[in-house]
Amino acid sequence: MNLTISGHHLEVTPALRNYVTTKLDRITRHFDQVVDIKVLLTVEKQREKERRQRAECKIHVKGSDMFAESSHADLYAALDELVDKLDRQVGRHKTRLQEHHHDAPKRIM
Repeated sequence: MNLTISGHHLEVTPALRNYVTTKLDRITRHFDQVVDIKVLLTVEKQREKERRQRAECKIHVKGSDMFAESSHADLYAALDELVDKLDRQVGRHKTRLQEHHHDAPKRIM
């Protein structure tokens, strides 16, 4: 799994990098076919301070790509919301993969 964490108008500190990796471990625990994860953390100059910190994530899994974004006044809270959204998306993707397997029809002789 490749993990890329980048910041826009923000320096990604080791503490922030560690927080992101521990939160994303939850996704890789639920679904092990994650190929690539790209996280972008930004600080926007907006008049509304409650939506200033923004986190975006793009996940490439075997079969499809998933994208989620979240914004909040606190960057750590934005990351928490982001991981919750991604966890739901990965869970839905996993159930879709599992539901496609059907039992073979039995032949009646």
